[in-house]
Amino acid sequence: MLAVIVPLAAATLAGLVWMWPSDRQPVDPGAAQMPKVTGTVARVTLKPCPAARPTGAQDAAPRPDPRRCGTAAVELTSGPLAGRSVTVELPSGPGSRVFEPGDKVLLVEGPGDAGTPSYQLSDHDRSGPLWLVGGAFVLAVLAFGRWRGLTALIGLGVTFALLVLFLIPAILDGRPPLGAAVVCAAAIMLAVLYLTHGFSLTTSVAVLGTFASLALTGLLAMLAIDLTRLTGITDDSSLSLDLSYGINTRGLLLAGVIIGSLGVLDDVTVTQAATVRELARADASASFGRLYRAAARVGRAHIASVINTIVLAYAGASLPLMLLFSVGGQSLGEVAATPVIAQEIVRSVAGTLGLIAAVPVTTALAALAATWRPDGGEGGSPDGARSPAAAHSPS
Repeated sequence: MLAVIVPLAAATLAGLVWMWPSDRQPVDPGAAQMPKVTGTVARVTLKPCPAARPTGAQDAAPRPDPRRCGTAAVELTSGPLAGRSVTVELPSGPGSRVFEPGDKVLLVEGPGDAGTPSYQLSDHDRSGPLWLVGGAFVLAVLAFGRWRGLTALIGLGVTFALLVLFLIPAILDGRPPLGAAVVCAAAIMLAVLYLTHGFSLTTSVAVLGTFASLALTGLLAMLAIDLTRLTGITDDSSLSLDLSYGINTRGLLLAGVIIGSLGVLDDVTVTQAATVRELARADASASFGRLYRAAARVGRAHIASVINTIVLAYAGASLPLMLLFSVGGQSLGEVAATPVIAQEIVRSVAGTLGLIAAVPVTTALAALAATWRPDGGEGGSPDGARSPAAAHSPS
């Protein structure tokens, strides 16, 4: 195990050092954000909205006006005019946000007359509710997981740090998206698995199984993207990254597949390695074949549920777009052939095949580690645990 994991860790560290982004990041002058301030809606005054109908349009039936026109008095809680009340126009376009008295809001600050800034309602201020939701998540993890829950939260922090401080800046700095994603995924895998589950033989088995399955997932994704001739450009964001920053969108698509698959793969590999460990502890005389078959049955049940989870997750993310295609009267084949849906199909298939491969690979490694002995014998349990019979043996 160490003969593989130590070089893997050394290569990951070298990749982090080599691909670490520079301090200078590309900045788009046209994308500069206007300053925002917070406030509380004190009063809302509504008025009839002006009639707005396209030229030549014919109303088949009267429809309610979805807009809300009027003004809102907002008490500012930050910015140069904090503590003062300003009057702003309510957004009145179709589908615009609805503001009520007492709402915490964000306002965009712009230049005004005589040096006094002007303000425009932008969005609801969700910082308070998000902190509440995050606090509930942390408390639930700590209450149930205790020390293991704490290490899981630290691992989650390491994951976010690597994504925000390494992967995204490295891609913006011109590093190959696929190479940056592979290095980032390996670093997350090594740091999070050992931090969360401890330095043990079982964790090492899960690391090797995750790495092998992740490599297979990346290879299958590359073949599928080449076969379907996807470019990675499906919306304005990917088009802007390609035109304005010269980022390889095909590589970015591959990077997304690898990072997205890692979260599910480590779940399956850790479960399989732990299953073999417990089976070996329950029956210290079990052979390699017996352990493999018993753990593989557990793995098949796990895979059956996880595959449905993956497909539903991708379908949920693409649901609004699928509704638009359905309204347009397109057939199922036409919808599946569109770049956006085809891209999600490739993600799902590549991730699922890598997930399926993770079960036999990890199970075989764990069963081999549980039964292998230097003298060629079999038996015993992983992680150095002695069987009850061995504990009472005269030898």
